[in-house]
Formats: sequence, C-alpha cells, structure tokens
Amino acid sequence: MIIKQKFPPGDFGIWVIIYVEFVTFAALFIGYAFARRADVLMFNESQLLLDQRAGFINTIVLITSSWFVVKAVKAIKNNNGELSADWLLRAMGVGFIFIVIKIMEFSDKFEQGINLSTNTFFMFYLMLTVFHFLHVVLGLVILFNIYQKTKIGGYSNADHVGMETGASYWHLVDLLWIVLFPLVYIMR
Repeated sequence: MIIKQKFPPGDFGIWVIIYVEFVTFAALFIGYAFARRADVLMFNESQLLLDQRAGFINTIVLITSSWFVVKAVKAIKNNNGELSADWLLRAMGVGFIFIVIKIMEFSDKFEQGINLSTNTFFMFYLMLTVFHFLHVVLGLVILFNIYQKTKIGGYSNADHVGMETGASYWHLVDLLWIVLFPLVYIMR
C-alpha cells in the first residue's frame, strides 16, 4: 500500500511554532549582528574565550542526532517500529551528549565570572545558547515521548504524523544551532 506523503510533514501546528521560533531567533540574530557591528573589537576578543571545539562537536552531535531521527521516521514508514525505536534511542543518546557538553561549557564560563552583564557579547552568547539549550531539552522530551509511543506500537506506515511532528521540531533545533554556531563562535 502506497501512502501519499503529506507536505509539510507533521501537524500544521508545529509549523506555526517553527515559524514563530524562526522569527524569534532571527530577531535575536539580527540584534546580535547590529550589536557586534557597534563594537567589533570587543566581540572578537570575547569570542576568543569560547570553546570552538565544543561548539563544533555539538554541531556534529546535533546533525548526527537529526540523521538518526530521519532513520527512525524512515523505519516507521517501513512499518518497522522496533528499528524506529532503536534509532530514536540513539538520537536521544547523542542529543544528551549535546546537553553534557553545553553544561560543561556554561560551567566554565560561570567559573570565569562570565554572566549576562559581563559585556554585550556574553549577554547575547548566553541568551542565544541558553535559549537554544532549552529547546534541545524540550526536543529530547518530545523524542522520548515519541520513543515511548513507538515502543508500544503507536505509530505505523499509515499513522505516523505525531512522529513527523516531533521530528520536524528536532530538525528545527538542529537548524538553529547550525546558524548559531558559526554566527557566535566563528564569524569575525
């Protein structure tokens, strides 16, 4: 049986949320760009205090996790719930690595006495990365709920809109980081 693909995937409501998130992050990115333009030297010097390796590793981590989610959706479309659940478990495991690395990064900054009032760069760095961090946590909660439903046979080739909805949110989290990482950690 061939199921006609729904576009965009998932519930309509998730796309409203994704649009609002894009607009919100775009406003923060634009604010960052204008603030950076006003004091390029301070932004460049402050960037040197960031751990680019950790940011790069987290980029690979989120891309890998998103790929695992794609594999989970593909598996459920092939009516293989067990394989889909395995891919979701891997996606969550890798996503948890992101959380651990960010907590270590945040701890390092706080130990150095860096906070929102240190300077404009760190105000934006902390606002953007903490806001994104919270999205990752929410994304992991969503993936866990999808995993739970997958384990009990709640999704199939004929009915997997909920999984695609959660996958769409997780890909949003990934895409936001792909913009955030070079903008905040690398661009000079």
